[in-house]
Amino acid sequence: MGIDDRLTDVRRSIERLHPHEAQAAVGQGAVLVDTRPEFQRHAAGTIPGALIVERNHLEWRLDPASSGAVPEATDHAVRWIVLCDEGYASSLAAASLRWIGLPRATDLIGGFQAWRRAGLPVTPPAG
Repeated sequence: MGIDDRLTDVRRSIERLHPHEAQAAVGQGAVLVDTRPEFQRHAAGTIPGALIVERNHLEWRLDPASSGAVPEATDHAVRWIVLCDEGYASSLAAASLRWIGLPRATDLIGGFQAWRRAGLPVTPPAG
């Protein structure tokens, strides 16, 4: 089984959200988590209000049992919506969050690029 097969399996197991669905979920208390590296955020901008947690810290920051948890990680029922640049790495990240006991974790279909194409709010690039 290669990465493409694993990605397909992961995506079958979670209810992924389109940009407008994700925006509505945030309005109902979900937390949007931007896992893109700093250079991508600098070059393309960010989503106002999104929590920034780069991928290599994700599980430690979102697990409420972790000593490194962010304040938003209040319990295992938080609905995390993970985004990356185009929606590939975020699917695997959401699966990892589910694996550590965060059953409501999901991801944004198409990532930051889809959010921007949908005309939803973004900050201007820094560069």
